[in-house]
Amino acid sequence: MTLRELYSEIGGDYDQALRVLRVEKLIDKHIRKLTSNGVVEGLVDAAKRMAHSEMFDAAHAMKGVCANLGLTALSELASEIAEKYRPGNPRKLSDEEVSARVARIEQIYTTPADGIKEVRRELILLRF
Repeated sequence: MTLRELYSEIGGDYDQALRVLRVEKLIDKHIRKLTSNGVVEGLVDAAKRMAHSEMFDAAHAMKGVCANLGLTALSELASEIAEKYRPGNPRKLSDEEVSARVARIEQIYTTPADGIKEVRRELILLRF
């Protein structure tokens, strides 16, 4: 499976990732790390604990990683949370609103995570 095919399967914007990272090898490297870099899991964990400063940090990191990788839907949801919890910003989401947004992130994240894991399995099988 090519990277472009992977992006098509996971609903990502390959061309956006290529504009940002400029080299397919970097896209490949970083998209494969998405399921192990903890960026999404960090936001989920912080939101479950309603740790506001950690939610900002995790959402801000996730926004950047996902934007760079062309995972627009995830980046936009993370951006919304980051802006609501930016230090000094008085606007906050209710616990229920945070939970709903994080549940949506987890739901959307399932598609790229599953696709990336499948690519990893394919590579392992090709080695044997």
